[in-house]
Amino acid sequence: MASFEIDTERGSSALTRNPTADRTLKEEPAVDDEEEVSPVEQVRLTVPNEDDPTLPVWTFRMWFLGLFSCMLLSFLNTFFSYRSEPLIITMISVQVATLPIGRFMANVLPTTKFRLPGFGSREFSLNPGPFNMKEHVLISIFANAGSAFGGGSAYAVGIVDIIKAFYKRNISFLASWILVITTQVLGYGWAGILRKYVVEPAEMWWPSSLVQVSLFRALHERDSGKHSRARFFLIALACSFLWYIVPGYLFSTLSNLSLLCLIFPKSVTAQQIGSGMRGLGIASLTFDWSVVASFLGSPLITPFFAIVNVFVGYFAVVYVMIPIAYWGLDVYHAKTFPIFSSHLFTRNGQIYNVSAIVNDKFEIDLPAYEQQGRINLSIFFALSYGLNFAAVMATLTHVIMFNGREIYQRYRASHKGKPDIHTRLMKKYRDIPSWWFHAMLLLSLVVSLGLCIFMKDQVQLPWWGLLFSAGLALIFTLPISIITATTNQTPGLNVITEYIIGIIYPGRPIANVCFKTYGYISMSQAVSFLNDFKLGHYMKVPPRSMFIVQLVGTIVAGTINIGIAWYLLTTVNNICQDELLPPNSPWMCPNDRVFFDASVIWGLVGPKRIFGDLGNYSALNWCFLGGAVAPVFVWLLHKAFPSKTWIKLINLPVLLGATAAMPPATTLNFNSWILVGTIFNLFVFRYRKRWWQRYNYVLSAALDAGLAFMGVVLYFCLGVENVSISWWGSNGEYCDLASCPTAKGVAVDGCPVH
Repeated sequence: MASFEIDTERGSSALTRNPTADRTLKEEPAVDDEEEVSPVEQVRLTVPNEDDPTLPVWTFRMWFLGLFSCMLLSFLNTFFSYRSEPLIITMISVQVATLPIGRFMANVLPTTKFRLPGFGSREFSLNPGPFNMKEHVLISIFANAGSAFGGGSAYAVGIVDIIKAFYKRNISFLASWILVITTQVLGYGWAGILRKYVVEPAEMWWPSSLVQVSLFRALHERDSGKHSRARFFLIALACSFLWYIVPGYLFSTLSNLSLLCLIFPKSVTAQQIGSGMRGLGIASLTFDWSVVASFLGSPLITPFFAIVNVFVGYFAVVYVMIPIAYWGLDVYHAKTFPIFSSHLFTRNGQIYNVSAIVNDKFEIDLPAYEQQGRINLSIFFALSYGLNFAAVMATLTHVIMFNGREIYQRYRASHKGKPDIHTRLMKKYRDIPSWWFHAMLLLSLVVSLGLCIFMKDQVQLPWWGLLFSAGLALIFTLPISIITATTNQTPGLNVITEYIIGIIYPGRPIANVCFKTYGYISMSQAVSFLNDFKLGHYMKVPPRSMFIVQLVGTIVAGTINIGIAWYLLTTVNNICQDELLPPNSPWMCPNDRVFFDASVIWGLVGPKRIFGDLGNYSALNWCFLGGAVAPVFVWLLHKAFPSKTWIKLINLPVLLGATAAMPPATTLNFNSWILVGTIFNLFVFRYRKRWWQRYNYVLSAALDAGLAFMGVVLYFCLGVENVSISWWGSNGEYCDLASCPTAKGVAVDGCPVH
């Protein structure tokens, strides 16, 4: 794969500093001295105001490392998404890991120039010069496609998982592939059209992009000697790699060790309090990085103020609300069910037999449902839905009350103000033709309609449902992009979309999750696409290169996502069936379990029979109103006492949404994440700031990478052949009674009757 340019922008064809490449540049407009700064202070302090358009970006190194990173992250994130403690390898890991590799390639690749047939006299080289920051940005964008939205694999893979692993029905590989690719790409079309409103204006500053800019600049500073970041990364990676064989295979109890369960082996209450996996997690420990970083990501890269917000909300829910609701008030007959579980239950505490209420048409069998009775949830699962309802509405109200004027002023300024220095510097590169976005939108929409029309028996979603979901996503993309670009908060559409289609088109579980995915994920992908474009905007990466890298990376990543998922679903016996797997099995699929339950609640049974007058949880609908109103009181309190600056720090969306990942995340995940994050981002940051500045992100990337590589080695060397060891240290946390009810007279297999 040679380094070449498709006549798009300067940086690409400048691989050998060829003067003929100047034809792709526009003349740079004149710049007044007073216009040399951005109107946003955070941007002025972070983003450099200069650009070197001669830096090559369309290089062999970029394509090789970018595609390799994309494929590796797609494989690892999909593989680990099925594990009991899912691990997400993020873009930051690739940023750190590819820097020494890129510099190594710049030192060893031949610099010989050559010509390719069909390109005339233009010369190319595998090594056009030093490894530069723009190449590094594009490699990271490639990798970001491999980690999908929010990390992990493509969201639509979950649909395939629940069809094959939970419902035990069939879906073809072709339909699965189309579903994954179209849901990932659909939002890119209208995102490109909206780019001029939320990327080019200086007032749309996308705070999260500044973190990446800071990291790129830190990594590309001169760094050599025996204490270099590269050397530290390799040592930490080796340690992480070697250590994971202990909790990952030899001594798995170290992953979730509960002291209370060991001390009180026959007490249900003690085990509910002490279990980190199925209880409150008090005196529960872990020595496994996969437990620390699962669900919430690496705590090393999360700012301490965010950790504090999460801790306050988490503590209020887990250690105040839940004990009162369970042991004190017995809300929704909570003692009849486990205190913490994502399973669905009958009214007498038994696991709900979902397959018994699904007919041959993959729809709800109402007589069978009436016979088995209403669906019941654990108190934690029920309250988590109520908190999610409140958090969605609180996010909108909070942004309107506290940031509404700022957003409106910046949006007006983005249309009336002059382009800032960064926008003017980007004018030197050829822009992306509008028809690229129109063609991508039309093609992905046509293919999606073909899926819904010709393969409707597999996806259940009618053509009008697809258009409805795409319309919702299109309507919400601009306002949510503006909110994200100015406040760094991104309201989600998952609850809204599944609630809407559950009311309109109940009884069809796959139609519900497909509608949610086309609506929620296409909008989320659009926002992610725009966020990446803003990063490229700040780093002065040619727009056409950004577009091609994002599109190619998304298609490659989606294909690998579904390929690995298909392999695991067809080769691992009883995958995702926790009732059929041994307690310490790594294939519990916690994310898919919650996704499956959502398909039952919102799709198969429908919200009317869960949260309506035909269900047990209609009172939770008041959480929508409570979430919408609560930030108003905080805002009024702030206006009444403006000198009390701490009032404005009360962020109800963060507090209410702190436990949004629970379940499938557990108290052990949260406790260990908060502890490690506090150590590094409070104490190390405060007392060893220079060390933190040089090595904190590097350590995070090394821990993730070492664990991921050893996890794959263990699976293919031992897991495929079912080679295991059985002793005291491999039997889990010894909290078998934590899943038992505490109500009197409730008989559940393996549980004492009170």
